[in-house]
Amino acid sequence: MAKSILHTTESRGTSNWGWLHSRHSFSFGDYYDPNRTNFGALRVINDDFIAPGKGFGNHPHNNMEIISIPLEGELVHTDSMNNSMTMKPGDIQVMSAGTGVFHSEYNKLKDQSLKFLQIWIIPKVKNVTPRYDIQKYSLKVNELTEILSPNLDSEKVWINQNAWFNIAKLEANCNIKYKLHDAEKNGVYIFVIKGSLLINDQELKARDGFGIWEITELELIAINNTEVLLMEVPMNI
Repeated sequence: MAKSILHTTESRGTSNWGWLHSRHSFSFGDYYDPNRTNFGALRVINDDFIAPGKGFGNHPHNNMEIISIPLEGELVHTDSMNNSMTMKPGDIQVMSAGTGVFHSEYNKLKDQSLKFLQIWIIPKVKNVTPRYDIQKYSLKVNELTEILSPNLDSEKVWINQNAWFNIAKLEANCNIKYKLHDAEKNGVYIFVIKGSLLINDQELKARDGFGIWEITELELIAINNTEVLLMEVPMNI
């Protein structure tokens, strides 16, 4: 019997620092809910809006897989591994913080807000040598596009965890199925970027999150034109 949890967009935590407005699907910073600390290995989904020319100054991380997915605008990433990259929609980056790394991220544009998803995954192996990876992806309508996996592949970013990310861009009334890579150990957390859809008779709207586990496959039915992120992660960490 499938188990599930719904996190509506309205129920998320919030932070507003003027230059940064962030909505938190899970406990983060000053927002804490003991019932929303993680979904298996998925620790953070921050829906970040950053003012023109502003951003996060240089700060440290360790033993976390940190993924950034720009939705609008241009995101500049720099780190202590001598990486300096500008990301746009259609890019995904992952940083394995491992034994420790410093990085900064900010809005390159002076006349446009930046919107991006910041996602943290608890790693499979701790204290690894820090690593950085970035790839471009393109979406085909009414298909799943795998953008992250634990398998080394030149067309998607690699992660230090048995996790897979897919994005789908669906037209109204389209239905697609997703089969789990490891149904015994993993669950899937669905985050609706825009639009609305049905999963197991549960209607989800933009920025809703829905976690489901103890399944082998799930079906997504788009109510209208929809873009959705699927994150398959281990449930026991």
